[in-house]
Amino acid sequence: MEVIAVTERLVLRVFDEIDVEDAKTFWGDQEVMEHCLGSLPHEHLQKVLASYAACHQTKGLSVYAVVEKQSGRVIGAAGFNVQTTLESVELIYHYAKSAWGKGYATEAASACIDFAKKNPQVFKIYASADPKNSGSLKILEKIGFEYKGTKWFDETNQEEPYFEINLVHSSL
Repeated sequence: MEVIAVTERLVLRVFDEIDVEDAKTFWGDQEVMEHCLGSLPHEHLQKVLASYAACHQTKGLSVYAVVEKQSGRVIGAAGFNVQTTLESVELIYHYAKSAWGKGYATEAASACIDFAKKNPQVFKIYASADPKNSGSLKILEKIGFEYKGTKWFDETNQEEPYFEINLVHSSL
């Protein structure tokens, strides 16, 4: 399992099929996913994990398993939804309820941004959050995102606060 970042308390690594049970505690939990179109059916999680692993292999950037060093358990996911190119990628993060309020989202999201900055193809990282998800909005501001206003999202059928980080790559 390829590691992409190590922080003080966390390891971020490529998802593996063994992570399905842990993924149920975040992507499979309705309360965790209430601000994100709802939970995923448990029978779909294997395919989701495989698609994120494949995205990392083909594009070098993806959504990653967030492992708590102390317990060795996957407590969440953080990383990037990648569309057709890497020029503009969306930061996402989701955590099991047991991991809420401990600063893990901030720690992992910061590590993800640092990882993306090393990729010369990434020029913009964007994120949005349900306007009722105040915790997520605070995290985005804390880790350096610039608020750009609200934007309509067809996926969620609502206007959401929209944030960006523009990367400047120096040529040596």
